[in-house]
Amino acid sequence: MDTKISATYGHGTHNDFVIVFDPTSEISITTAQTAAICNRASGIGADGLIRITAPDGKWFMDYRNADGSIAEMCGNGIRVMARYLVNRGHQVEGIFAIDTRDGIKHLRVPSTGDITVNMGQITDEHDEITVSANGSIWNGYNISIGNPHAVAFVESLDIIGDLKDPPIVRPKDSYPEGVNVEFVELIHDNELKMRVFERGVGETQSCGTGTCAVALAASLKYKSPLPAKWIIYPPGGRLEVEIDPHNNAILSGPAELISEHDITSYLVS
Repeated sequence: MDTKISATYGHGTHNDFVIVFDPTSEISITTAQTAAICNRASGIGADGLIRITAPDGKWFMDYRNADGSIAEMCGNGIRVMARYLVNRGHQVEGIFAIDTRDGIKHLRVPSTGDITVNMGQITDEHDEITVSANGSIWNGYNISIGNPHAVAFVESLDIIGDLKDPPIVRPKDSYPEGVNVEFVELIHDNELKMRVFERGVGETQSCGTGTCAVALAASLKYKSPLPAKWIIYPPGGRLEVEIDPHNNAILSGPAELISEHDITSYLVS
């Protein structure tokens, strides 16, 4: 490959991503190449890869999990993508849209500070599910926010264990394409701690769509009238989620760009 291909590493509450700017869709990245780039032992290391394209002049988030599998979107990732677009001069600060496999999302992006994204409607699927990990089992909430989530509330996150293996969610047919699993502990009136196991990745430091799913599940569990606002602490930091009366979620949190990398060698066949 004659042309050097650069990528940017960044994170949102330490949910981390490799960003490839490809507005004219000239770069092809396979499943195996994505997995190699995201590999923490031999690659750059990240929870996912975001290829920024612009079909018809509109920004599109082509998001892949660390194993190379396609995902609908990512709440932390879209904020990091937005920070990239503004900081690199591709987009003026303010309110603008990014298209995803889960539809168009509108963001408010200042030159510095937290970024806010309207994540759209969250749905309680009303399924009776259970979540088990390390020999314990809990009842859970089946929540959809474009991608699927199983949310379980626990007395303490310490009892979950190491999460080296995927939690088991039943019934399996509720999640034909796999599921993200969140464990949640109430620490104050409207404050929650959480841990998350993302499909195609493993346990991560944060999950934007997961925090939104947790906010709706908490509103249901604790019978909080909507609109409701929750402050949620994944291991990687602090996020705020507001759920409006129509179950729309507004997610706010930081996004940082950290370093530049040459990924050309990963893309050589």
